[in-house]
Amino acid sequence: MSENRSSKFYNNQGLITHDGCTNNQPVKLKKTRSLCPQCNTILETEIIEDMGQIWLERTCPEHGTFRSLYWSDARMYHRYERYNSVGEGIDNPQNVDPITCCPSSCGLCSNHNSQTLLANIDLTNRCNLNCDFCFANAQACGFVYEPEFDEIITMMQMLRDQKPVPVPAVQFSGGEPTMRDDLIPIIQKAKDLGFPQIQIATNGIRLSKEPEFAKQLLKAGITTVYLHFDGVSKETNSILEIHKKAIENLNNAGLGTVLVPTIVRGRNDHEVGEIIKFAIKNISVIRGVNFQPVAFTGAASEDDVSSNRVTIPDLLKNIEEQTDKVISCNDFYPIPCVIPISDLVEAYTGRPQIRFTAHQHCGAATYVFVQKDNAIVPVTKIIDVDCFFESITKMARNLKKGDTINKYTSLLTGLKDIHKSFRKEHAWITADIRKLISKILIDQNIDALKDFHQNALFIGVMHFMDRYNYDLDRVQRCCIHYATPEGHLIPFCTYNSGPVYREQVWKKYAKMKS
Repeated sequence: MSENRSSKFYNNQGLITHDGCTNNQPVKLKKTRSLCPQCNTILETEIIEDMGQIWLERTCPEHGTFRSLYWSDARMYHRYERYNSVGEGIDNPQNVDPITCCPSSCGLCSNHNSQTLLANIDLTNRCNLNCDFCFANAQACGFVYEPEFDEIITMMQMLRDQKPVPVPAVQFSGGEPTMRDDLIPIIQKAKDLGFPQIQIATNGIRLSKEPEFAKQLLKAGITTVYLHFDGVSKETNSILEIHKKAIENLNNAGLGTVLVPTIVRGRNDHEVGEIIKFAIKNISVIRGVNFQPVAFTGAASEDDVSSNRVTIPDLLKNIEEQTDKVISCNDFYPIPCVIPISDLVEAYTGRPQIRFTAHQHCGAATYVFVQKDNAIVPVTKIIDVDCFFESITKMARNLKKGDTINKYTSLLTGLKDIHKSFRKEHAWITADIRKLISKILIDQNIDALKDFHQNALFIGVMHFMDRYNYDLDRVQRCCIHYATPEGHLIPFCTYNSGPVYREQVWKKYAKMKS
């Protein structure tokens, strides 16, 4: 909700804050910067807790005061706040003057606190669908954006040149990237450049029509297919049968797939549980479900935002309710929770590692393990997650103190400590995970991670921002960036909302009329 009126709303009992105290006033938690939803002016902004929810409040000199929902559950917001972890950015930023850069002239600058974990490269804005919530559509733009092959290679080389750690993952997106005739050579070049993870985001139409296409993608170097998948009924997914055929072909090729549903309140939020169940039934090929609450990047009205907004807590509560509490809100953790693992590997190897320093309120994730009868067990029922990460942190601290021999001894001691965090109720999977951790930490066998995914399903929620819930602190911690032909890396939410970088880049490099 966004309104030109007073921001003070109360209930009859007063505000129940996250620590259980009663307060008749909204609580100002911290400051950030956001946008005016009407003119995109950058504004000083208060993050406020009010009536059990978290809001952004700012005042535009021209358009008045706006109050926009940020997180719908204050208790969950504060739980995630504990995992705040600010990174140190990259060693070779593109723009060294953050005052003139952030966010009105964006490219990673010295003020950006995170590395690039995943880089998107738009191969085209052409598409063979016309989804009403899509921000990437040549028909709507009136022109075609399609970088030349050599331009794409230059973008990928820039990613691999990032310091202190080369970008580990690239995702080819669009539009619909499978409409390019040179897609396979592009993928092969990404493999030659050494990307450990090469992904493609697709609607699945070509995959459904050409059974051999999935095999060609796998052979070229694709490691994961991100399949747009909005529901399990014709009402929520008009191309459901096409998706089923695409998944069948992907399964036959042995190419791992992640379902990516865009969740809109009142349209498909009632099917999130069924989407998870669909993934479980197809666990042989589906590795995860990455839910994305809709971002209002187009011409959405304030009424559209108010009626259709889904926040991360909303979606997690839907999952809990629709899985009969088999998966609970408390099973999910924010992205930076895994920072201790990076600390441990750095301490053991002496080499810089990728660090997951995304903002703690950007997303949430968990794993569930699938048994033979398709029953599921969340990872939190197998491991005391907080205890596990405490053990990892302690092990990393000890490793930093010792020489090579003592490091190995510290590692073995630490593994025993880690094993204490495993619960005894699910011995069928606990032993396998213990062996897996030992292989990864002691033998440095990263390929062992493939075994982890054989009966594990990743469930994630990533809420990309729009001009209503835009938080510059989140932008400066973004780990998902777009590469552009002019040699810039732009944070995802800045590229797709705010100053409208996508349109600027596409128009500058448009090759022909649509």
